[in-house]
Amino acid sequence: MKTFLPLLVLLALCQPVLALWNYCGTCGLRPMASYYGMSRVVGGSPAQPGAWPWMVSVQQAVAGGIGHICGGSLISSQWVLTAAHCFVGTGHTYYVVAGITYFNNPGPEAQLRHVRRILLHRGYDNDTMSNDIALLELDRPVQCGYHVQLACVPDASVRVSELTNCWVSGWGSTRARSGHLPLGLQEAKVYLINLQVCNSSHWYAGAVHSHNLCAGYPQGRIDTCQGDSGGPLVCKAKNADYFWLVGVTSWGTGCARVRKPGIYTSTQHFYNWILVQMGLYPQVRGTAAAQPWSSSPMASMSTQRPAPTPLGSLQENEV
Repeated sequence: MKTFLPLLVLLALCQPVLALWNYCGTCGLRPMASYYGMSRVVGGSPAQPGAWPWMVSVQQAVAGGIGHICGGSLISSQWVLTAAHCFVGTGHTYYVVAGITYFNNPGPEAQLRHVRRILLHRGYDNDTMSNDIALLELDRPVQCGYHVQLACVPDASVRVSELTNCWVSGWGSTRARSGHLPLGLQEAKVYLINLQVCNSSHWYAGAVHSHNLCAGYPQGRIDTCQGDSGGPLVCKAKNADYFWLVGVTSWGTGCARVRKPGIYTSTQHFYNWILVQMGLYPQVRGTAAAQPWSSSPMASMSTQRPAPTPLGSLQENEV
């Protein structure tokens, strides 16, 4: 389910301009949200440029250019969080495009980066989709601005289950059983669904892991789909303007089916794993190492902080 476009040519013609500011020091904020207002990728709506500034397109090199295969989220200026199942096979060259909304019109905010390293969780199982998480290290940092910002990854102190204003976004199929991918980023509001309900006999019958989240609607109709894999599930913090990156789009039975909501990898569950892979936390016994594929904002939540701090800016003694 891939749409291949000559983005290398388009991006070469649209060199990124300097943003009015280039600061990655606060995560989870949406600078363009106040400009456009809050709007509501099956059952979704077109997203406005800059609506989800941590959203990136993970692209694979093909003859004549590069093409979108998965989504991802910037968690530091040089690291992207995505799904492990996006990287099957060997010998491929991957890129990340940040600051983009429309594939056919990247705009001056778009930034292309080569992927230097792909780190898959060693426990990833393609059959059960367990531990479906991966990190991409970029060859050089992105520049933050109005259209490029970092997402906040919650630590254990954040009560994710109590968050109610949640959104998914991606360039995946807009109709179930359709291989057609949209040219523009789509967004949709979803709700977190209790894991016990999601694992009940008439839903997923025990196939959902404890390190997963379920999000969507019991009646279906709105859901992530093919091409949205690796992209973000974000929820707005209570009584604050920033968003938490709580999930990575992983799998589901079909798209937008009744009692078959989207399944997401919980970023909170893998918080320490992410810290270790990024070199911000010492390797400890019991922490699964990453498996190199062949070839931040992560934050400690404090109710006293007006907004969390990106993981990439933390010092080792702070984590």
